[in-house]
Amino acid sequence: MPTLKALTYATFNKLFLREPMKVIQGNGFTAEIIRSSKRKTSAIKIQKGKVYIMVPKGLSQVAIETLVINKTRWINEKLSHQQNIMALPARTFSTGECYAYLGTEYVLMIITGVTPMIKLEQDCLVVSVRDQGVDSTAIIKVLLINWYKQQAVIALKLKTQRYAAVIGVQPTSITIKTYKSRWGSCSLSGAIQFNWKLMMAPDSIVDYVVVHELCHLLHHNHSPAFWAAVSQYCPDYRNHSVWLKRHGASLEI
Repeated sequence: MPTLKALTYATFNKLFLREPMKVIQGNGFTAEIIRSSKRKTSAIKIQKGKVYIMVPKGLSQVAIETLVINKTRWINEKLSHQQNIMALPARTFSTGECYAYLGTEYVLMIITGVTPMIKLEQDCLVVSVRDQGVDSTAIIKVLLINWYKQQAVIALKLKTQRYAAVIGVQPTSITIKTYKSRWGSCSLSGAIQFNWKLMMAPDSIVDYVVVHELCHLLHHNHSPAFWAAVSQYCPDYRNHSVWLKRHGASLEI
């Protein structure tokens, strides 16, 4: 039997402790534990409906269990979001499909035109392509995304400026970004960023996100004082937050 000084971490585990667990059972999910001697901090990764707990090689099982318990709500929210995305039917980008804009559904209509373009006409989202006999799926998708981004630049900047005047704050900048699962952010320097996909949500939901980010200029945290500020300018914020958690995954192209 090797002396105590000669024992490696792995040998010590085999002789005196149980083998490091490779999986851990959470509340509603099973997570795979990935240990690495190169890792200094712990992280949680959720990919294609699977949970991975990446930790330093020597981190104790108790510490891992504590991490999972503390992050259970976050993990389940992310899992739910990913599962909802995977359950969405694939877009065909063809006439008859519906696309939401500020909560209103518009029917996609593909027409032939000299220049590829997109515009709203009554209850239709009209996209023109040069030749309908050719597969224009990729072009139509790009046109739609760019159109939503353009609308986001206009609408979100106007909403932010309006609410900023009411709240009494002033962001240093307002930009539009592409995020997978977040709707906005506010940096310590006061720069606010929004996800263009918000343009597919109801108008009241968009207002809530704008108020949420602007209130971070008052309180750069999620303290009771922060939520009190949000409530002052968006009394129904709880319902709006729940709506985003339940339906946010459907705001996709």
